[in-house]
Amino acid sequence: MDKAMNDSRLPIRQAGLFGGFKEAVGLALDALRRSPTRSFLTVLGIVIGVGTVIAIGAVVNGLNSSVTDTVESLGSNMIIASRFNFATLGRLSPEILQRKELKAEWAAGIAQLPHVAAATPNARIQNQQLGIGGSDVRRGNYRAQNVILQGSTPSIAQIFNVALTSGRFFNETDEAHHSPVAVIGHDTADTLFPWHDDPVGQEILLEGRVFTVVGVLDFQKGGFGNGKNPNDNIVMVPLSTMLELHPEFKDFVLFMKADDAKNVPLVVDEVREYLRRVRKLPSDKPDDFAVFTTDSFLDLWKQVSQGIFVLMFGVGSVALLVGGIGVMNIMLVSVTERTREIGVRKAIGARRANILMQFLLEAVTLTLIGGAIGEILGSALGLSVRLVSSLPATVSLFWVILGFTVSAFIGIFFGVYPAWKAASLNPVEALRYE
Repeated sequence: MDKAMNDSRLPIRQAGLFGGFKEAVGLALDALRRSPTRSFLTVLGIVIGVGTVIAIGAVVNGLNSSVTDTVESLGSNMIIASRFNFATLGRLSPEILQRKELKAEWAAGIAQLPHVAAATPNARIQNQQLGIGGSDVRRGNYRAQNVILQGSTPSIAQIFNVALTSGRFFNETDEAHHSPVAVIGHDTADTLFPWHDDPVGQEILLEGRVFTVVGVLDFQKGGFGNGKNPNDNIVMVPLSTMLELHPEFKDFVLFMKADDAKNVPLVVDEVREYLRRVRKLPSDKPDDFAVFTTDSFLDLWKQVSQGIFVLMFGVGSVALLVGGIGVMNIMLVSVTERTREIGVRKAIGARRANILMQFLLEAVTLTLIGGAIGEILGSALGLSVRLVSSLPATVSLFWVILGFTVSAFIGIFFGVYPAWKAASLNPVEALRYE
């Protein structure tokens, strides 16, 4: 019988708990309606903090996808050799900058190594700081600016898995005869041939010399924003032809492809030994060159994204701290203003736990409202960045959930003291309060 009585009381208790929660949320919303300006200023820090986290998180998520797509498009079995590892952060030492360049002919020797499927030297003319080209290409009255000029052997098509929308890639015959042929990027083709004429077989003017277009590259993966990628604005020519245009170019980068992804570490060791041998380095001397894989670019991005995350965390934390202090302040004021109300509630049977829960839920409701506004503003800002600039942005469910969680935690953390103070009021003294 006692069990039956307890079971019958359970719905009443649950209803009481739900009713108390509903009442507390209703009181918080009522406080917002009575003083909308004060309430908004109270949660402004929460709005700024959560909005900052959501907006920056959206941009970082978009960049993560773009960087990952770009690196994956290079392939997992690519190896790069150069004077220094350009996939690193920080300023290079003068000793590294003074290293001797790698020679183009070494690529032929590397191609003969076991487990190397292909190797090529690469000459690239572009602005190293901006990542864009420095050449102008013309066709009649049409002009493509800031075009990246790249010279390589035909092996680069195999190494980079080059895809064409039309035409062909230059071949060994073009390389041997220094042929004035070019493979142009997708954006370059759109600029020079705006009426969608077939560029293949037509002539363009590159640095004062006439070239025949033999192929058009497909879109490059990993483009930012509206699909734009600097490598879509490019002209690729045979290396021998490139060196006729720029005989002063000496700083080659060597690209090679392992015959299998599992053999990449072995190829790295083979290439290091080969380069040490041709550069005649003694066994007690360190490498005066760098051999690295595409994983280095992912490691570089991880360092950059970690820095962005620290910045985001710092800005968001300061704003949330200010917002939390504002919530504590407004709740303390609310406790003072409603002292008599608290006394009345205690006089008619409200327990300390009821008062504590009421004011704690009011604080959490305030911060959750601020968090919701911040979520909306941060998402809108992140998506607007994607629309008006070349930076990608993707709103992640993880950051949305994290924003609400942090908002609730701020409400609990900064609302505990005012709620405890309200619950600790003496009902007799509270009823006398004027």
